[in-house]
Amino acid sequence: MKLISWNVNGIRACVQKKFLEFFHEIDADIFSIQESKMQAGQLVLELEGYYQYWNYAEKKGYSGTAIFSKKEAISVNYGIGIDEHDKEGRVITLEFEDFYMVNVYTPNSQNELARLDYRMRWEDDFKCYLKTLEEKKPVIVCGDLNVAHKEIDLKNPKANRKNAGFSDEEREKISDLLDAGFIDSFRYFFPEQTDIYSWWSYRFSARANNAGWRIDYFLTSESLQDKLLGAKIHSDVLGSDHCPVELSIAL
Repeated sequence: MKLISWNVNGIRACVQKKFLEFFHEIDADIFSIQESKMQAGQLVLELEGYYQYWNYAEKKGYSGTAIFSKKEAISVNYGIGIDEHDKEGRVITLEFEDFYMVNVYTPNSQNELARLDYRMRWEDDFKCYLKTLEEKKPVIVCGDLNVAHKEIDLKNPKANRKNAGFSDEEREKISDLLDAGFIDSFRYFFPEQTDIYSWWSYRFSARANNAGWRIDYFLTSESLQDKLLGAKIHSDVLGSDHCPVELSIAL
């Protein structure tokens, strides 16, 4: 199976920037997007051969996720069952025969870590949600986790030590999640690879200078380790401030 995840930073804008060309060219079995920034009825995507699952934020033009799958899910769940977290369209879970597919757009801690306390509650609750799913069958998590885990995962770690996305607190939470039994698939295949990122600021010609961050992930339950086939970051694909990330897995 080929799985793709992409924070499109507004699907309506991304469609004007060759989203559909990439979508059809990559021919993924499951294609997940984050930050759709739309409400129901604002865009009709003709994706022949795919089932579509959308989760919209209550706030217009904000957040939102979607999954496009060639195979129909056994069941679908929107959110994680906690009202505080489920108003922003951040999580979709599809159940398939052999695994759960979870698409997530993790809340940003914002400037000066203004939303860090909320982010910490989110992290604990989301990890608990994943581990509960895992009691039934293996889990694959994809999405924009809004954190660069290690210094190798961003261009300027020292300058960003206390900034959103690279605070000690956020990094500790993703370490906790991995320690709880999940694999960072890109680092599984490329443990020492440098200068590969999935997000670049629109400021200071960051993308042209490859001054980026790796904050988009595929995580899998450790029980799926022997089924992992490959991982890729499509840093040459434009259309958003993020680029698509890929996981190949034998399921």
